[in-house]
Formats: sequence, C-alpha cells, structure tokens
Amino acid sequence: MKLAVTAKGTTLESQVDPRFGRCAAFIIVETDDMSFEAVDNSSAAAGGGAGIQAAQQIAEKGAEILLTGNCGPNAFKTLEAAGIKVAIGVSGSIKEAVEQYKNGVTELTGGANVKSHNGMKA
Repeated sequence: MKLAVTAKGTTLESQVDPRFGRCAAFIIVETDDMSFEAVDNSSAAAGGGAGIQAAQQIAEKGAEILLTGNCGPNAFKTLEAAGIKVAIGVSGSIKEAVEQYKNGVTELTGGANVKSHNGMKA
C-alpha cells in the first residue's frame, strides 16, 4: 500500500509537516518494504488552491492514504474524490508515523480539521 506523508524533509527520519497543502515535501512510502520516494510539494508557494493542487499531486503518485497534521475542507474533498483516505493529527518522524499507521494506532478521519487557507503565512 502506498502512503503519502507530509514532510519537512526528504528522508524517513524527517519530521511530519503539520500542513498539508503547504508542506515542504511528500514522502511516498510503500508499506510492504518501506521503500520511499521524496517529492517536492510543487504547490507549497501557491497563492491559492495549494491543498487542491497538493491532493492532485499525491493522487498522481498513486497514494492510497495520506498521513498529515491538518487538512482543510477543499483539500479533503479533492482527496476524497480521488479515493485517498486521510489521517490527521499525525506527528513525529515519517518512519514513526508509518509504523503507527501499520500498527493500527492512527485512525482515519471523515472530514477536514481546519478551515480553508489554514497553512498560509500572514
């Protein structure tokens, strides 16, 4: 199964970025063997619609599950439409987050947990 995890860096030791649409990168992890691909978030600096663009980006990578800290309503709807399930409130290293998901500690959510434009800098 492919998981996408919002990341502050590009390794499994990187910390989970609590922002979805404006995270620095995504780590796409194959849970069977923990192989991974680091992908720069091309929408991190977008003026608007970052969550929607980020959702499309991880859908193109074949992610089935997203692990992140927060997810806004527009991004959540886009992820849901792409068939990607979402877990929010995730923290720690990428490796820890994936292991927690694999061990059933992390729960999937049924909706957004922040308002639109939550990750934008003031």
